[in-house]
This record gives sequence, structure tokens and C-alpha cells, in this order.
Amino acid sequence: MSINNDVDAVRERTARDTEETAPLLQGAVLSRARGASFASSVFNLMNAIMGSGILGLAYAMASTGIVGFCILLVLVSSLAAYSIHLLLKLCDQTGINSYEDLGGKALRKPGKVLVGIAILIQNIGAMSSYLFILKSELPAAISSLLSADSTGNAWYEDGRLLLIIVTLCVVLPLSLLPKIGFLGYTSSLAFLFMLYFAVVVVVKKWSIPCPLPHNITSLSGALTISNSSDSECSPKLFVISSKSAYAIPTMAFSFLCHTAVLPIYCELDRPTKARMQKVTNIGISLSFLLYFISALFGYLTFYTHVESELLLSYDAYLPRDIMVITVRLAILLSVLLTVPLIHFPARKAAILMLFGGRAFSWLIHIAATLTILCVVLILAIFVPDIRNVFGVVGSTTSSCLLFVFPGIFYLKISRQPLRSFDSVGAALLVVFGVIMGVISFCVIVITWAKSS
Repeated sequence: MSINNDVDAVRERTARDTEETAPLLQGAVLSRARGASFASSVFNLMNAIMGSGILGLAYAMASTGIVGFCILLVLVSSLAAYSIHLLLKLCDQTGINSYEDLGGKALRKPGKVLVGIAILIQNIGAMSSYLFILKSELPAAISSLLSADSTGNAWYEDGRLLLIIVTLCVVLPLSLLPKIGFLGYTSSLAFLFMLYFAVVVVVKKWSIPCPLPHNITSLSGALTISNSSDSECSPKLFVISSKSAYAIPTMAFSFLCHTAVLPIYCELDRPTKARMQKVTNIGISLSFLLYFISALFGYLTFYTHVESELLLSYDAYLPRDIMVITVRLAILLSVLLTVPLIHFPARKAAILMLFGGRAFSWLIHIAATLTILCVVLILAIFVPDIRNVFGVVGSTTSSCLLFVFPGIFYLKISRQPLRSFDSVGAALLVVFGVIMGVISFCVIVITWAKSS
């Protein structure tokens, strides 16, 4: 009798628990069903892809030629989509939704630390490139808004001083916030700024004559003697030089979105690998289109005289053009609001490597924030050319995160036979990433040595 009573009591308790948890489970399902839509996921991925790289691709086209640039851009974007395909397969197999945790699964703690270091360096490089844009563009933007007869060595013409002020007054307070989710709403605005940038580059193709005007004084005060001739107004199809070594790293830098793919996958409504792969393919294809249009028309405007940061090319020829002024302000605003967002995963990777899973501490939080921003600020102030950031970061951490790590992780974690299509593809991805990174980095270092 006692046993029957115990059984009845267990049944009643189980039924009661089921009744209590059923609404919670139903609410969880409904909440999961109201995930990010397909369109918003594409949009978020494009915002993760597109950044300061769009300003350096015209220089990459001038260094490789139109056909050479197209081949390389198609190759890098296709390999980026394929490496994401491998990451998504691993995510489905393991249930892991973090790039660092995939590194830990494949190579244990060294793999997790290695991925963390790569993410830290990559994001520091990205933030440095953004602050470099602020340093070079903000004085020109302020000068263009003031009266034409305002001359002299005004304090607002010092890009380094402006950069320090903006970092202390805007970037630092936003980066110190423990949660910065509200800045995610600026992603749509940032994408519209990039679209507007591409439109302006196309429209201004017909505003600057070729051959370029002679004896142009840039905003920095230097007199540039332009020796453009009619022969320089014909586009080059293939170009091979030491400058070509910057092309692939710049493209790798421009298509790196892998640290954001898995979180977007987790938030996707009705998440499946095929659905997320479609999001990836559309996002990369649309980014490819904007990149190609901006690079092509930027190159066809300035040809061999294009600057490594495209907006600087317009300073000498259209210093007070209203469209150039507005697009400069739009890019600056987009860059300014993006830096704190990029800072968060960099700080997370640094704290994870140094302190592991330790509870949140304001002291560690503030110290890590200040240290990372100081390093970024120093790089942005003293690096003379943005192509150096694209070249070094793109040939090292970008190539690892884009090509090498996904291939190695797939070969270590996947249960597929080594002769399967994806295993062979993963191996080729690793080989390509290593060869591309080593060759590009070596040529860049040799170029520095010769120039010095």
C-alpha cells in the first residue's frame, strides 16, 4: 500500500511539474520562433563584412589591374563563403556557437588561446584602420565645413590631436559600457552610409577630368606635381608589382566576418545550415557588388594616382564638393560608432585569455578597455599609411581566421573521411591561407626594408 501511495505521489508531482513547465517551454519555443528574420540576418552579416576595407580596394585594383583584381576578389569571396560553410557544419555537429570554443574543441586550450589572440590582433587592426580614417578625414571634413578663406595652422587641422579628443570624448565612454546593445541599431545606418559612398564614387567619376589637373595642392599643404598623360587614362588589365602584395590581404581583411557568423546563426529564425548558408551567400554577394563598384569607379577616376585610402584622393580635386563632404561625414560617423562595437569582442578575447571564466570585475573591465584603446590609438597615430594596417593584419590574422583555422578545425573535428570533398577542400583552404599569408607578409616586409 505504501509503495502504491509513493507511486501515486510521484505521478501527481510529475503531472504538476509538467503543467507548470509547459507554459515556459511553449514560451521558449515561441521566443525562439521569433528569431531574426532572413532579411535582417543578411543585413547584419553585411554590416559585419563591410567596413574600412571598402576604402582600400581601389588602391588594390590599381596594384593588380582590373582583370587581376576581379579574379582575386572572386577567389577570396568564394573561399570566404566556403570556409563559413565548414564552420556551419562544425556548429551543427558539435553544438558549439563560438569561434574560440571551436578552437578549444579542435586543439584544446592552445587552440582556444590561438583563436583568441588572432581575434584580438584582428580587431585591434580593424579599430586602428577606423581611427586612421578619422585621423586623415576629420581635419578635411572640418575644414570643408568652414569658410574658404580660413587658413593657417589651426588646432582642428591636426588629425592626431582631433583623434585623441574624439577617442577620449566618444569612443572611450561608449567602450566602457558593460552592455552596448543599443549601438546595434546603428548597423542599418552604417550600411546606408556605405551604399551612399558607392553611389558618390560612381557619380564623381565624371566630375574629375583625365589627365588629372597639374600642380594640385593637397589639404596637407604639400604641392603635388601631377604628370598625368593620356596614356595614364587607359585602365590596366593586369599589373604585377611589389604593391600587388597588399591586394589579397586587403581583400581578406574586407571579407572577414567569421567571428559574427555563428552568433547570427544562433539568432536566425528557423535556423538550419542550408538557411544560414543562403544568408552567407547573399550577404557576401551583395558586399562583393558594392566592393567591386566602389573599387572600379574609384580606380577609373584616378587610375595610378589613387590613394591607399580612397577618400583622400578627392581632397585635392574636389575639396569643397557637397557630395564629397557629406559622404566623408557619413563615413566618419559610421566609423566612429563602429569602433566601440569592434572593441567588445577584442576585450572579451583578452579577458578570456588572461582571466578565463572569472566573474565580471569593473577593475579588469576598465583596465582592459584602457589598455586596448591605448594600443589602438598609438597604432593609428604613428602608422603612416592605412595600407600597412591592411597588409600586415590581412596577411596574418585575417588569413588565419578566414582560411587556416576553419580548415584545420574541420580536419580535426569532422568525422568525414580524408578523401571526402569537404576534407580535401579544408586541406586546400589551409594550404592557400598559409601560402598567401607568408608570401604577402614577406613581400610587405621586403618593401618596407627597401623603402627605409
